[in-house]
Amino acid sequence: MKITDTHTHLYMKQFDKDRDFVIKTAIHNKIHKLYIPSIDCTTIPKILKLEKKYPNICFPMIGLHPSKVTPENLENELNSIKKWLDQHTFISIGEIGIDLHLEKKFLLEQEYAFQTQIQYAKIKKLPIVIHCRKAFDQVFDILKKNYPLKGIFHCFSGNLEQAKKIINFGLKIGIGGMITFKNNNISSFLHKINLKNIVLETDSPFLSPYPLLKGKRNEPIYLKIILKKLSNIYSISEKKIANITEINVKEIFS
Repeated sequence: MKITDTHTHLYMKQFDKDRDFVIKTAIHNKIHKLYIPSIDCTTIPKILKLEKKYPNICFPMIGLHPSKVTPENLENELNSIKKWLDQHTFISIGEIGIDLHLEKKFLLEQEYAFQTQIQYAKIKKLPIVIHCRKAFDQVFDILKKNYPLKGIFHCFSGNLEQAKKIINFGLKIGIGGMITFKNNNISSFLHKINLKNIVLETDSPFLSPYPLLKGKRNEPIYLKIILKKLSNIYSISEKKIANITEINVKEIFS
């Protein structure tokens, strides 16, 4: 049984003391691929360093995270991404999108960054990995203008209607640690979503699954907790879920 963590920020400072151990532990536990999104151009060299050290295990994405968008850095960041795309091979454009949880005054800039990076993805024939927080309508207004697209709606926390909308658009839903939280609403309807529409992720070092202590660093190895929770929700074996989600990953990142 092999599984892929489709979203882990292994380059972050939380892993500086034991990054190699974390990666090797994941590999030893059959987590055979680690997909690593960037958040701005300062993170890209760190991600490429991991790819070089762990070829065919660590796979780089490139993108400007919406929370990193400002009027001052916007054009420089987007131009840098464009240059990197011409110099190196990435598996995806991500993570990109709109986040209105913390920053609302730069909505126009976020929309512009999202739209521009989708165009990069179309030119390079790459999937996208979408970050969406309190901005579902705004994200879908842009997605509808760019249909069709392949990709993942990362860290989904919405309702059944929104999940169906994502699926009907041809995107997969990223399921991570939130599915294990006691107050999550996703587990009440997730069984109605066909497994062919789901991929696994940790978003480590963030969103550690229950029963880990709140604030404890998340790691790719904890993907197994998420897999076990999904096995309970769907009432099928962890191995079968692993096999189905691996097929889904290949479909997106082919």
